[in-house]
Amino acid sequence: MAERRATVERNTLETRITATVNLDGSGRTEFETGVPFLEHMLDQVARHGMVDLAVKAAGDLHIDDHHTVEDIGITLGQAFAKAVGDKKGIYRYGHAYVPLDEALSRVVIDFSGRPGLEYHIPFTRAAVGGFDVDLFLEFFQGFVNHAQVTLHIDNLRGSNSHHQAETVFKAFGRALRMALAEDPRMAGVMPSTKGVL
Repeated sequence: MAERRATVERNTLETRITATVNLDGSGRTEFETGVPFLEHMLDQVARHGMVDLAVKAAGDLHIDDHHTVEDIGITLGQAFAKAVGDKKGIYRYGHAYVPLDEALSRVVIDFSGRPGLEYHIPFTRAAVGGFDVDLFLEFFQGFVNHAQVTLHIDNLRGSNSHHQAETVFKAFGRALRMALAEDPRMAGVMPSTKGVL
């Protein structure tokens, strides 16, 4: 399989973002976003997904984190789509359950070529360390729309919002790892009866 890396730049009047992904990495990260809690969550994705992530973002944080978080999701989605290429030989589907103390989350992903998001996280607080948890929906919607994946996210239980978020991002990383893995029995084969994804 060809090298699965990509770098995408996205510049708007609100944000300037560069994202680099290596789908066959070792979990290395390099972040400069100005949004530390999001960086903490992305670190979970890289570590548990065994992908390398580098994100540099300059956004209108003097207003709030909204545009920066959403646009990072968009740019990472574009980078993943570019890195995965034609999707031949991958497992395509991935899922994971991840616990952290009292919290438990499930994430299921399909590199289907169709954007779809089911997002169910009943956060018990509106913010974690000053980070507005509503923005996680914006992040995942941006990712889904531009990676062209179907993504189901369910926080099944939890009373600590930090734990709720962390289980979601860890499970997201593990689901990505499963879906993007190379299936030796499908080498060069499109994992779809349609012949295209």
